Amino acid sequence: MNFNADDEHFRAEVRDFFAHQYPQDLIKKAASAFALDKADYQRSEQALAAKGWLCVNWPKEQGGTGWNANQKYIFDQELELAGAINPVPMGVIYVGPVICAFGTPAQQARWLPGIQQSTTFWAQGYSEPGSGSDLASLQCRATLEGDSYVVEGTKIWTSLAQHADWIFLLVRTSHETVKQQGITFLCTPMDAPGIEVHPITTIDGRHHLNRVTFDQVRVPVDNRIGDVGEGWRYANFLLGNERTSYAHVAGKRMQMAATRALAEQHPVLADDRVFWQTFNALEVRLNALDITVLRVLSSLKDGASPGNESSILKVLATEIAQDITALSMQAQGYPAQAAVHANMPSETAAKATADYMGTRAQSIYGGANEIQKNIIAKRVLGL
Repeated sequence: MNFNADDEHFRAEVRDFFAHQYPQDLIKKAASAFALDKADYQRSEQALAAKGWLCVNWPKEQGGTGWNANQKYIFDQELELAGAINPVPMGVIYVGPVICAFGTPAQQARWLPGIQQSTTFWAQGYSEPGSGSDLASLQCRATLEGDSYVVEGTKIWTSLAQHADWIFLLVRTSHETVKQQGITFLCTPMDAPGIEVHPITTIDGRHHLNRVTFDQVRVPVDNRIGDVGEGWRYANFLLGNERTSYAHVAGKRMQMAATRALAEQHPVLADDRVFWQTFNALEVRLNALDITVLRVLSSLKDGASPGNESSILKVLATEIAQDITALSMQAQGYPAQAAVHANMPSETAAKATADYMGTRAQSIYGGANEIQKNIIAKRVLGL
């Protein structure tokens, strides 16, 4: 767990960037209870892009940083410790590496620059009504007509689709005995005729999810990534990156530190042995997650997908995130009550509530934790 002098020099460079070159107003907004908008995400990403630090996990020859595992880890740590906005994953973490690995040179030239410069916003069209954790059962179909696919169906839980310029989606191009076969990976602009975005307001009162319908949407064959029927293979490559990106260890450490400080200030919680036993157990689990992230990162080659082991991180990270926000809500209870009695609403309590509600979905999206445990049992442990 020790870093050498070069690593610490790199850490100082990253820390200085977030202190002096990154937009400080975005750090303040990210720490508040206010929702981020498209302009906030793009300004954040463009600040990273100007430094060459946006597409961290891409191959270096395609715009990646070329950083080793230690540098990637340090960068993630310092970004979250600074309170900066994490890059929107749909373009940078999800579809970008897929295009790098499986896209044609023409597709790479067409789509990668917009992701690298954060001028193009992407959405992910995977889950469908009735096809969430069992993604392979998807029924959104694409029928080849001449030089275009005609797409018909529905995608749901589509994050930030209201901001997206493009969407990448899995569609069924044939029905095979094995349902993972016959799935194809397409990309289409969100302003294509026949696409409609229907907002979903979540329990925290925010609009970040959507239902997206496709009514006879024509998608050029040139917008297909890779071969027909191989979409499941590309999707698994993408999901490895997605599930690894959930860890956010430094952000969780900041939440724990804030919870500790709040609890220590209140006489009831300060002497509550059960509260501190729960807190200490969470810290141990967070340390274990931290080490597991390092093990996964250190095993990767430049641009490689983490593979099935990423399911381990997905389960650990989501369960810990939910438990941290639950403990934070407990710590916020007493000062929030006092604020209500004083008729002074607490913004920190509002933020804690939004975080608590938001993390309830983490063990569902990206593949439910129950599904991840099946993957671990079958594909990692060989049971």
